[in-house]
Amino acid sequence: MTYAADRERVAIIGSGNWGSVIARIVGNNVISHDGFDSEVRMWVFEEIVNGEKLSDIINTRHVNEKYLPNVLLPIHVKAVPSLLDAVEGATLLVFVIPHQFVKGVCHQLKGKLHPRARAISLIKGVDVSHAQGLTLISDLVHDILDIDVSVLMGANIASEVAMEQFCETTIGCTNMENGRVFHQIFNTPYFKVSIVEDVAGVELCGALKNVVAIAAGLVDGLKMGENSKAAIIRIGLTEMRKFAKTFYKGVKDETFFESCGVADVITTAFGGRNRRVAEAHVLTGKSFDQLEVEMLNGQKLQGTLTAKEIHLILKAEGLVHEFPLFTTVYRICYEGAAPIAIVRDL
Repeated sequence: MTYAADRERVAIIGSGNWGSVIARIVGNNVISHDGFDSEVRMWVFEEIVNGEKLSDIINTRHVNEKYLPNVLLPIHVKAVPSLLDAVEGATLLVFVIPHQFVKGVCHQLKGKLHPRARAISLIKGVDVSHAQGLTLISDLVHDILDIDVSVLMGANIASEVAMEQFCETTIGCTNMENGRVFHQIFNTPYFKVSIVEDVAGVELCGALKNVVAIAAGLVDGLKMGENSKAAIIRIGLTEMRKFAKTFYKGVKDETFFESCGVADVITTAFGGRNRRVAEAHVLTGKSFDQLEVEMLNGQKLQGTLTAKEIHLILKAEGLVHEFPLFTTVYRICYEGAAPIAIVRDL
């Protein structure tokens, strides 16, 4: 296999709602900048949609009928059902899959990547399967693949970004040169990208805000007002900052004022799947697992799983009582606590 030494080639690992929105942005940007291959390959976990393969639908009609209907993708975004074929020759890997699948995907990629490959993770979650406890998804990818990994998080509800409504997002990196390359493929007039050298802070904001969104949805289901939700947002942001600084040295206070921090907490407290499903849990009494199947069209509910994962860490460290909001969300999701506990027990 030969590689072009002077051109970057992008592969997107994931093709859900957010992955498809990102493919649209990246597909348009690579033809607007010098030094990028015009073809963007997007790995599609093959599904049958109305009797057709999803990859065939994307490649012929240039729309992801299941996860992003009615939004055209650039014609040079190619859906590829083989993971290894999708990443062949790629120098820039964009990870945008549910975080529980990252480890398996990375093990398939190990030893199969371009020698100049770097990655960026758009995945909101943490991994607690290691004996040492909490592992960031970016660290997991780095440890398995031995490549530099940046992250991108922000107040970015996918449907609004797809409609090109103005928003901001944050890249966290350790290598500013790589951060600037990723800035080129993501930044647009409506999707404004900032770069900070704080991978852990940016990534933990992206993961932990989903737990706060669950809390906000519970408050909505209880028919409480804006004062109550504002309190949940403030308490949640405080616990996010405390958790990040407790477990990771070097996390910067200013990161929490970026799009990945306070802006994303606000957005997910008023919109998005985690808030919506938590509200439905209160109104219907159905389990989160059942509502995930009924409401999310195959997408995953990240907030409940993240609540479980961080609870395991807090319990192991004897810190459960120092994080009352995170702990109460866990109890409601997994121990049958009444939704009213989200305000009663803080």
